[in-house]
Amino acid sequence: MIKRRLGSSDLQIAPLVLGGNVFGWTADRAASFAVLDAFVDGGGTMIDTADGYSIWAPGHEGGESERMIGEWLRASGKRDSVLIATKVGTLAGEGGEKLQPTRIAAACEASLKRLGTDRIDLYFAHRDDEDTPQEAALEAFAKLVDAGKVRVLGASNFHAARLKSANEKARAAGLPRYDALQPEYNLVSRHRFEGELQDYCIEWNVGVVPYYGLASGFLTGKYRSRDDFAKSVRGGRMGDLLDGKGKAVLDALDAVAAETDATLAQIALAWLIAQPGVTAPIASATSAAQIEELTPAMTLELTTEQLDRLTNAGA
Repeated sequence: MIKRRLGSSDLQIAPLVLGGNVFGWTADRAASFAVLDAFVDGGGTMIDTADGYSIWAPGHEGGESERMIGEWLRASGKRDSVLIATKVGTLAGEGGEKLQPTRIAAACEASLKRLGTDRIDLYFAHRDDEDTPQEAALEAFAKLVDAGKVRVLGASNFHAARLKSANEKARAAGLPRYDALQPEYNLVSRHRFEGELQDYCIEWNVGVVPYYGLASGFLTGKYRSRDDFAKSVRGGRMGDLLDGKGKAVLDALDAVAAETDATLAQIALAWLIAQPGVTAPIASATSAAQIEELTPAMTLELTTEQLDRLTNAGA
């Protein structure tokens, strides 16, 4: 497996990241452990989570995913075989909320405890916080880097102007910058990344690890009509995709699948992996069988013509 360097950082990762949002939510302990084991066995190297996963589920308070990953790390002994990415900024608690410096410090300690580790390899600001001066947030993150608790910083859901501003302030103050970006990006949702944000990441070597790589399952071909929406808890989100360019994209995926014998999910992820600036897309799974389907995307090479056909589908 050829690893890719994440931006200008020293992190080297496989071209697919495992999303941890399902752990402790739609994947129980047995399923979570099976998924994590299968991902590492299949060549995966980075697991992405957040302190806020899965606060949206009834009865959850956040931290469920980190806690589950921590249990797996202890049981498997694989901490040195994987890189852990987590986030701060959506779960209020000790020290305040969002990216207030006291909140960043307290949240990091809580994440380390839940994960059962002494370091976070990639620590994201989960969302931009316009109420906190960027220098203050960066100084708080820098203290964590200096203490060896965090290796690399990332920004999630930042617009181009704010990412550029933060990194310029970091450079001027001699602080660590955001070396990674986590935007929403997939074949049916491209406007949040393509254009100014993508151009900035390419020019300044910011590694991109997009979330919703499979558009919450839409790009697997699971939802082809409104009758399919009841197949999962995410089905209700599919109407807009199906009514938009989703059908044209699925048709293009079907055609490439017939030419390659790859699955739609593999092709959708391979398209992302091939996009300029992208280091590795994020995809989640609730079973080892799903992981075994997804990991071949890391080595699937599509032709230029196939990539162009997918890019232009529904245009």
